[in-house]
Amino acid sequence: MNWTFAIFAVTTVTTIGVVSSGARSDSPKSSKPAIKVPAKPTYATDVAKIINDRCVECHRPGEVGPFSLVKFEDAKKWSQMIAATTSSRRMPPWKAKEGYGSFKHENRLSETEIATLKAWADQGAPRGAKDKEPKPPTFSGGEWTLGKPDAIIEPERAYNLAPEGEDVYRNFVIPTDFKEPRFVRAIDVKPGNSKVVHHVIMFLDERGASEKLAAATTDGQPGYIGQGGGVGFIPSGSLGGWAPGIRASYLSEGTAYRINPGTRLVMQVHYHKSGKPEVDKTRVALYFSKEAPEREMKLNWIFNFGVNIPAGEKAYKMRKEYVYREDVTIHQTMPHMHLLGRDMKSWFELPDGTVKPLVHVDDWDFNWQLNYALKEPLKLPKGTKQIVEATYDNSSNNPHNPNNPPKRVTWGEETTDEMFLMVTAYTFDNPDAAGNARRGRLQSLLQRLRR
Repeated sequence: MNWTFAIFAVTTVTTIGVVSSGARSDSPKSSKPAIKVPAKPTYATDVAKIINDRCVECHRPGEVGPFSLVKFEDAKKWSQMIAATTSSRRMPPWKAKEGYGSFKHENRLSETEIATLKAWADQGAPRGAKDKEPKPPTFSGGEWTLGKPDAIIEPERAYNLAPEGEDVYRNFVIPTDFKEPRFVRAIDVKPGNSKVVHHVIMFLDERGASEKLAAATTDGQPGYIGQGGGVGFIPSGSLGGWAPGIRASYLSEGTAYRINPGTRLVMQVHYHKSGKPEVDKTRVALYFSKEAPEREMKLNWIFNFGVNIPAGEKAYKMRKEYVYREDVTIHQTMPHMHLLGRDMKSWFELPDGTVKPLVHVDDWDFNWQLNYALKEPLKLPKGTKQIVEATYDNSSNNPHNPNNPPKRVTWGEETTDEMFLMVTAYTFDNPDAAGNARRGRLQSLLQRLRR
């Protein structure tokens, strides 16, 4: 993912800490309940509820699941696949380790549910009494997960992607006609062509730099390509983004991202070429707050550009720390690595020595990069340290390794490069903190310029 310019923008606008080194923390242990599996499970009495609760949201017509599980016939057909993928915990796609952090909408199966699905498949997937089957859930959102959007933005026309060559970071500029500030509580992304759309990031441009860059483009296509894969200017902010596996959800109550009047929205789409000509017109839905939020949401991007993984290294470890210089409340987080990533973990160390877990993805999957919203927002006093650790496998034993034989891999924008990034959404507890942080950074910058 290309987060470089977003990182620079966020630290420019809302810098609240410094990077340093610190101690390590171990995961808290959790006890598991006893497994109780029905002797003869049936779809009607035991399986349908599990599938309705955990699978149907994605496995239904028009959604991302490759097949539907809405009906008994569907579930029976795929019963062995269901048993295998749930037993390995590849499905449902919830990568955060149980017992380390607590999150909203945890899409995790219990050991009893997994064992029930396997027993049902092994016994031939019996239906049971049809009249006892629970009805599948209904979804009122239609095309969009969160229902009808307040606004839908998209490029003025489709983009034509060449069949071969390096990845493309295309920046599409969408003007706004807002007469007063708008506050965004959620975004939802619909890739126009899921075969080639790798990720989408929404940037804010209050000064019009993106329009000038687009106007100077001579290839006849909408948008422009920024230097080095970025957006080509320092953004005013960001609305977050989308990557495979992310489901749209609202920010914490009383929080939102701010869009000022006249702001241009810059939709950066990362394309990974498929080997044949492709066409894409990705759309983004915006959901507004009806009134100004109590706190404006900010993004903290903790990254380590020092990725340098030797060929054959089975457990290459990296670490980064960040100190918060203001009282903040943490709302959600999103880890990010590429194909060599195996494990990523983050926690907080408070000034009094207390340790608070954030998230631990101990079985990284590039295809399921999820955004984890805390079940209860976490208040942190200034001086709190956030630690991020990651492990990479660049050996031939890693089935996801894009290189055979393995070769040295460093930080880069291509999918076959590697990254270390943890994005954490937070709000300032003190309304004046954002202004203080900006002034502090400007003073620091002036001092460096005078030297």
